[in-house]
Amino acid sequence: MKRIILFSILICTVLQAQAQWNGNTDFNIHGYGRGSVYGGSKAYDLTSVFAELSLQASVKKGPAILESDIRFSTGMFFNEKDTRFRIRELYAGYKSRKVDVFLGNQIVIWGRTDGFNPTNNISPNDYFFLSSDPADQQQSNFMLKMQYRPLPGVDLELVAIPFYKMSSYRFDLFDMGELGNYLLFVDDMLPERILANGTYAVRVNFEYPAFGGSVSWFQGYDPYHGFNVVSVNWASSQPVIRIASVPYRKTAIGADLAVPVGNYMIVRAEASYSHTKNPENKMFIPNPDLSYVVGIETNVLDFIIIGQYIGKFTFDYSPLSVPAPPKDSNPAALIQYTEKYIDYENRLFNRKVFNQQERTNHAVSLTITRSFAYDVLSAECTAYYNFTSKEWLLRPKLNWRISDALMAAVGGHYMKGGEKTLYGYSSAIMNGAFAELKVIF
Repeated sequence: MKRIILFSILICTVLQAQAQWNGNTDFNIHGYGRGSVYGGSKAYDLTSVFAELSLQASVKKGPAILESDIRFSTGMFFNEKDTRFRIRELYAGYKSRKVDVFLGNQIVIWGRTDGFNPTNNISPNDYFFLSSDPADQQQSNFMLKMQYRPLPGVDLELVAIPFYKMSSYRFDLFDMGELGNYLLFVDDMLPERILANGTYAVRVNFEYPAFGGSVSWFQGYDPYHGFNVVSVNWASSQPVIRIASVPYRKTAIGADLAVPVGNYMIVRAEASYSHTKNPENKMFIPNPDLSYVVGIETNVLDFIIIGQYIGKFTFDYSPLSVPAPPKDSNPAALIQYTEKYIDYENRLFNRKVFNQQERTNHAVSLTITRSFAYDVLSAECTAYYNFTSKEWLLRPKLNWRISDALMAAVGGHYMKGGEKTLYGYSSAIMNGAFAELKVIF
């Protein structure tokens, strides 16, 4: 690993020197070094403690372009020592007035609403990488991205991803009570790496002074996967249930819109219809659904306020029935009942993952931010409440720009849900406070 880091620094040094010698080449290198602490949960005194170095380099020579974001971190994550070398982004391409072509590891974020984006189906997330910045959870995919601008304010974007990469949930860390005594999370079940299993997406984007908007189409495996029962082993006195993360294919059609209203308000909206096949026979496949978000962003006394309604409608919805216990103690009948109950519990869990516990799902979010002392201090707070599942979240944060190069951040993350809810499970791990010191160069 040391050799990799030294080699990366050497390459950057050589490129920088070359850029200085060649006046036609535009070379930039920047990044940061930081120390981060996140802890105070029920399960861990210190959930994550790590140091990280990020090198972000870009090279431009005529229409040719190279972009990279390479990160090296070392520390303790969930009481396990880990050293990570991540190529967060690294891609090369061609950029002109009309056409852009990029190939490599890229992060693509679609959508105009705040934090909840139904049209954002491209890039996976590592939801259990805990730091002061939720954007750290974004992960790249190897992809071909092309953009064509036929008219001012209009661009056509095409994305092709040959190999699937799923989001990381780390539900194996959950304390699932008595049920957890029978569960064993096994390796992810990824699709075969053939072009037929690739992902393709197209978006037409509009940017005008009066409004911004887009329409998009997606076909491929969703990064936000489900779980399947691989096997039930009855070799011992109690069953051992093997659970695996399994992705599903879907076709999604979406749109978003942002419209300024006067000088102090922006109305945003976003929606996406996702179509799936065979959800009744495969527990890891959600029903077709329509997800939608409507929000307002305004400025009141220098406070930026973003309020949103987040909803979902599930098609072909039918409630799950709890299996009836057998009337006698016949071993075969008991095994059959247990397997039906295992199927019921896991289907119910997947519905929680997909926010399809009910036919309709209703939630709201509120984010308030404000800068103080000529932007030396900035405070923000995000709150979320789901009326359907009765789960809620609160995340305050304070940033302090100590100097041009030195920044500090402190805050907290608190979530709560009822028994057997996702927030109820994950709060024991993800709740707590965080602090970070960062040097930018």
